[in-house]
Amino acid sequence: MISALPTGADLRVTGSRPLAVVCVNGGQGAEVPGTWSATLEWLVRRVSPGLPGLRFGEVRYRIKSWKRLDLCIEDARAAVEELGGERTLLLGFSMGGAVSVAAADEPSVEAVLGLGPWIPDRLDVSPLRGKRLVVIHGSLDRWLPGIPGVSPSSSRRGFERAVAAGADGTYTTIPGAVHGIAVRTPTGRVVPLPRARRWAELVGSELARFQSS
Repeated sequence: MISALPTGADLRVTGSRPLAVVCVNGGQGAEVPGTWSATLEWLVRRVSPGLPGLRFGEVRYRIKSWKRLDLCIEDARAAVEELGGERTLLLGFSMGGAVSVAAADEPSVEAVLGLGPWIPDRLDVSPLRGKRLVVIHGSLDRWLPGIPGVSPSSSRRGFERAVAAGADGTYTTIPGAVHGIAVRTPTGRVVPLPRARRWAELVGSELARFQSS
């Protein structure tokens, strides 16, 4: 089911249980309209059948650009409110890591799960104080000309800053994994990238922990 959020973003919901997982996408420099994330779509399809206690909400931003990070954060907050979970986990891919960290001060949010997350050094990590932060990063992830990416060393610095600020959690590197988990073909089909199964195992394990805690 797809619904419009008050901010103008869209929310695609899978499941109907009281525990919410808000999934937020990456971005780019150019200020372009939001799209559905192939990585998040593949993961939700893969892990949701085994997690019946969770309701997933995938966010399609109004504008998917780190130059309008403020708008993306507003969209994430609107999704948290719309899902109205008794407890919420924010799952952020790439730029969605920064979005999730910033929105972690929403009252229902208990944890952030970052996948190859962008956590820039200037980002305030205080919203994570007293909350759980789990980072999973591909060992081969890096920025290349014309190819988006986030280096593991960058997310490691963000993770360590968050722990120093009072967060609790874990950091895991997946050998041989790149930045994304899946891509969308010109025909619209979602195709998993190498090591996608390992990503799904680790994400599923953390979400199961959230479901049962």
